Amino acid sequence: MKKVLVVAVHADDETLGCGGTLLKHKAQGNEIYWLLLTGPTLNHPNKYSEKQIQVRRDRVERVCEAYSFDGFEYLELPTQLLHSLDLRDIIKNISEVFNRIQPNIIYTMFANDVHSDHRVAFDAVYSCTKSFRYPFIEKIYMMETLSETEFAMSVSAKTFIPNVYVDITDFMDRKLEIMQMYPKEVMAEPYPRSLGSIQAQARVRGSRAGVMFAEAFMLLFEKQ
Repeated sequence: MKKVLVVAVHADDETLGCGGTLLKHKAQGNEIYWLLLTGPTLNHPNKYSEKQIQVRRDRVERVCEAYSFDGFEYLELPTQLLHSLDLRDIIKNISEVFNRIQPNIIYTMFANDVHSDHRVAFDAVYSCTKSFRYPFIEKIYMMETLSETEFAMSVSAKTFIPNVYVDITDFMDRKLEIMQMYPKEVMAEPYPRSLGSIQAQARVRGSRAGVMFAEAFMLLFEKQ
């Protein structure tokens, strides 16, 4: 039994990036955990209301139930503003979660996603993976999130080049069902976060691995 942790910057990243893989881990008897970094806050420049904040919390709770997460951590950092925070504070908070959960497998954002929150989050997460401080970590993967990863700069040093493919054929339908729990995040066809595009991406990744549907990752670290 392994402890699997997905670090998502925004609620829906976990489903877009590795929703099928999380469901597969759960079906295999592994424990799955979700660390959500950001969300709407009362002091945000966008002036989110208490009602909006509560609606998001309720939605996140329903998603937790849908995955049957074994644990959920919510830092409630201000969405779209990670670049304005002290990186040391973000690292400290993530480190505390890592030491509390002691995950063996970590899924996190692609380092060069076009969204600045994703890039800051990756830097903070990866700072918390040094083997001599976090010996329980066995594998670290970067995941791709539609509308962020594919819009990264298309040069070799900044392009998502997957080297791991996970067969999610048995979990594709459930991934799409969970994604629909985020009605404001699901785009109309043919845009990136439309249900058709999510399925099409999984089909393309599956074709690379010889299966019907797959999620793709970049393996950054593996302890043998």
